[in-house]
Amino acid sequence: MSRLPFNTPPDPRATPATPPTPATGGEPGVLSVTRLAATIDAALRTGVPAAVRVVGEISGFRDRTHWYFDLKDAGAVISAVMFQSAARKASFRPENGVQVVVRGRVEFYAPGGKVSLLVDRIEPVGAGSREQELKKLVAELRALGWLDPERKRALPAFPRRVAVVTSRTGAALQDVLVTMNKRCPAVGVLIVDTRVQGDGSAQEIAAAIRLVGARHEELGIDAVLVTRGGGSAEDLWAFNERVVAQAIVECPIPIVAAIGHETDTTIAELVADERCATPTQAAMRLTPSTPELMRELDATRRRLAAAVGRIIGAERQRLASAHRHPAMRDPARALTIARERLDVRQRRLASAQRVLLGRGRSGLATMHARLDANSPAATTKRAHETVQTAGQRLQRAMTKALELSGKRADHLRRQLRSVGPMRVLERGYSVTIGRDGRVVRAPSDVRPGDVIKSMLAEGTIESVVDPGERVIAEPPISRPSLPTSTPAPKSKPSKKTTDADVPGLFG
Repeated sequence: MSRLPFNTPPDPRATPATPPTPATGGEPGVLSVTRLAATIDAALRTGVPAAVRVVGEISGFRDRTHWYFDLKDAGAVISAVMFQSAARKASFRPENGVQVVVRGRVEFYAPGGKVSLLVDRIEPVGAGSREQELKKLVAELRALGWLDPERKRALPAFPRRVAVVTSRTGAALQDVLVTMNKRCPAVGVLIVDTRVQGDGSAQEIAAAIRLVGARHEELGIDAVLVTRGGGSAEDLWAFNERVVAQAIVECPIPIVAAIGHETDTTIAELVADERCATPTQAAMRLTPSTPELMRELDATRRRLAAAVGRIIGAERQRLASAHRHPAMRDPARALTIARERLDVRQRRLASAQRVLLGRGRSGLATMHARLDANSPAATTKRAHETVQTAGQRLQRAMTKALELSGKRADHLRRQLRSVGPMRVLERGYSVTIGRDGRVVRAPSDVRPGDVIKSMLAEGTIESVVDPGERVIAEPPISRPSLPTSTPAPKSKPSKKTTDADVPGLFG
């Protein structure tokens, strides 16, 4: 028989080869180990059905691609294996301690000398199935936020009345009543009788909680205690139902849950506003302690008395201070002083009114003056006066400018006259002008028979150059350039020459 790659019995679908019979030493009736294993395998194949269903508790579960575990009960243990192909089809993952029903076939693995149950289907039963349901419900409620601490409400410090949802015949109710009566008889108790186990008990518990929540204001109920004594998991299962959890979450007043023993935990306790280990502890949590209340009352009484004493002392001091006040000793004097103060303030008020009225009148006059000064007529008049003043200033400036210009022209005229050619002529010189109107500067500038003009300071003399006379050119005298003078010919004088008739100093 060929060995598979994992340490398990071989797949029964493979047909094992018949091993050779080893030597037995020649002794009759003695079997080899291989022969005995083959006999056991044949006996199992012929004596055990091909498919069996077995119920038992899982132990030693190991997930190594394939699932390996032991299936046991009170009297025996058998090894089991579930191949990966079958494990993928399983509806749940096995865990130790879970009761299951498996279906498979029994195989003997000769190389290991081990009988195993090859499982092809596995299902939870009994407590195991309920455990799976409980886990799924817890996960669902956690996703809804019903288990969040932020959702849970605070319990009242001094409830008026507590509704106890439980069975009237249960021992848990007696524990609750005794504890609450000892701690604080003033807290009222409303017993809501309901079944706490068995078929339909979950619906009754939920209905009782909803009834209390709907009428809590009418009945004066400030909190609810849901409780019962210990029992098996089946007995407590009603408190694991979703309907009970939903009723607790939707209840308008806080709920305390104490179900079973301290080791028991139900969904009702998980979603309740507070969980207590026992009914007695829940009663203590909901009921204030009378001795503690008395101690608090005494402390409050002492604090109140001290506060009242301080207030009375302070008021007595205020009264004594008021009694020492002059107004209390002589009311008439106080009234006189008040009248005098009133008179002074009336005079101040009248004076202030006069001052304010005077300021108002002065301001009003100022505003009238400003208004008159800024009226259109006044503005036009000021503008007209400004234009007249500007015209007068401009006229005076122009007159002065003309006077200055005339004086400057006279001065320039005198300067020009002082340096003009007439001044030279007045000193006895003359200017000779040829026939072409040019100044004669040398004898070579004229010819015999030419008519020339001699300009004097007071007239002009015309002359004719005599052809019989010899014109001698004399060298020029080294003097400043002056007009050339010629002896005046004997002829009759012409009209007086003025500066305007002189063409130029040198022609």
